[in-house]
Amino acid sequence: MKKGKISGLLPIFVFLILFIGSGILFDDFYAMPEIVAFLIALIVAFLQNPKKSLNEKVEIVCKSMGEENVMTMCLIFILAGAFSGAVQAAGGVDSTVNFGLSIMPAKIAVAGLFLIACFISIAMGTSVGTIAALTPIAVGISEKTGFLGAMCVGAVVCGAMFGDNLSMISDTTIAATKTQGCDMKDKFRENFKIALPAAVLTTVVFLVLAWNSSYEITGNLDYNLLKILPYVVVLVGALIGVNVFVILVLGTLLSIIVGVGTGTIAISSVFTVIGSGLDGNGGIMNMYDITVISIVVAGIIGLVKENGGIDFILENIKKHVKGPKGAQFGIAILSSLVDISTANNTIAIVMAGPIAKDIAEEYDVSPRRTAALLDVFTSVWQGIIPYGAQLLYASAGAAAVGLTIAPTDIIPYLFYPFLMAVCSVAAIAFGKKKYGN
Repeated sequence: MKKGKISGLLPIFVFLILFIGSGILFDDFYAMPEIVAFLIALIVAFLQNPKKSLNEKVEIVCKSMGEENVMTMCLIFILAGAFSGAVQAAGGVDSTVNFGLSIMPAKIAVAGLFLIACFISIAMGTSVGTIAALTPIAVGISEKTGFLGAMCVGAVVCGAMFGDNLSMISDTTIAATKTQGCDMKDKFRENFKIALPAAVLTTVVFLVLAWNSSYEITGNLDYNLLKILPYVVVLVGALIGVNVFVILVLGTLLSIIVGVGTGTIAISSVFTVIGSGLDGNGGIMNMYDITVISIVVAGIIGLVKENGGIDFILENIKKHVKGPKGAQFGIAILSSLVDISTANNTIAIVMAGPIAKDIAEEYDVSPRRTAALLDVFTSVWQGIIPYGAQLLYASAGAAAVGLTIAPTDIIPYLFYPFLMAVCSVAAIAFGKKKYGN
């Protein structure tokens, strides 16, 4: 291992200062697009280490960008976007939501919202998409039951984070598994052991809080089970180990067939919905940002590693870590801090992934365990930071249908992220001594 240098981390510090600083300065954490801050950080990385020529630095960056797992991750992002655009255009989201609301008993009003959001987010692979789809329904249930809107919207956010963490087509799952080099099904099984107890406890809490409520949803609750089928096929296929490329292509084709067959997708729009979704902002196009960011971050990490930044982190972690359990807590803290700083759990995983991989290899922690920890702890924080996209979208979605709630109003009802954090810490503290292959 090379001698670590804190100066090697300068590009990362520059990114954090720019991103957080602009957020504080303009009171908007999305005032500066992440890709702009990362490009500036990449320029800083190029300016470091004068002992190496520009051509050598370009070679290091390109080699890091073109690494097999990085390119595989980007291809999966694109295919996941294609499936998402096609299945939503086919009416899969509306049918799934309406089906859940149609069979949901009155006494599980809020808990039912949580469970529906769990399924929708696992199927869609996006927490923000789930929140956008279900927040108006949550507000409606709040009006009919008399329960606080913040609690109903909080149930949706909880369920959205459940699927964001577990879904086979979630960008966080893709990033976590590809940075660690493990299979999605293995990461899912490892993750599920942590997520399930938290989800069960969350369901119980919401049942207790809303047990005496009653409501009746009026309006159109039509659904078509065929439109739900692509979600089920993708979920089951991923769980039984079908290659992710195959299952996403199959899911996209099945969505198109269902959409055209039921009349929700015009034949002339087939390629449009795959490329840009039903509203022009989904599909493959929705994955452009995270794909480009992942490639640029890989290049930055390549130079950071070459300049001793990664080794500096490892040296300091070794001073405080003793054994596999300590390594796992180190990975948990690392991923948490990066997510709090970037307000984007996928980007946090892409940034922290290579460092976590080195820590895991040093202390014999398996790739599936490391991937699960990265995804869990970034999801925990992403679900509760008030300046993250999830709570901002929840607040905006509620306002769009007449309910004014601030992101901070929702935090007290985010039982699932808090319980997942507790379950995760317990899993590390009381789990196996070693998690090697």
